[in-house]
Amino acid sequence: MIKTLAILMLALPAWAQSIYRVKIETTAGNFVIEVHRDWAPRGADRFHQLVAEKYYDDSRFYRTVAGKWVQFGIAGNPKLAQKWRHKTIPDDVLRQPNTIGYIAFSNTGPNTRSTQVYINLGDNSARNDKEPGFAPFGKVVEGMDVVEKLYSGYGENSGGGMRAGHQDKMFEEGDAYLDREFPKLDHLIRARVVH
Repeated sequence: MIKTLAILMLALPAWAQSIYRVKIETTAGNFVIEVHRDWAPRGADRFHQLVAEKYYDDSRFYRTVAGKWVQFGIAGNPKLAQKWRHKTIPDDVLRQPNTIGYIAFSNTGPNTRSTQVYINLGDNSARNDKEPGFAPFGKVVEGMDVVEKLYSGYGENSGGGMRAGHQDKMFEEGDAYLDREFPKLDHLIRARVVH
């Protein structure tokens, strides 16, 4: 009976499972995110969809602020980035804090989450837990040391300004723009659901 149940669980798509893991391979090393659907079901399902479609592959960690966050989620291919840019999902209820290691979608206001996510490098709960939409859907469970060493020398300059429209060049030119203007950014090589 238990063996049959385990086989059935493996047959379910990851977004239908209550917990799944995603391995992120980077130029700085690898890390694993454990996603909990009960924490933020819409966010967990969207993240799975983007990983399954290889949306994040060959992109950049474009907004890294030491002690605060690492952000990624604009596809390196501008056509793919434009395709998903305005495909938003409704907000999830906050069930987990925005503290170190937790991952959530970035947004520009209520119900505007699309593809960009951030991993907390510190305790951002005082700010992000009060604003709608910043509901963590997972947590880094392996390789947090890798996340913490992603290049942060550009800070907000290489990818901040989501709300102010400062990311347009990233959507228009993709990796070509970031590699030309911010060559030290670490690369997200690939993201895959591992179980």
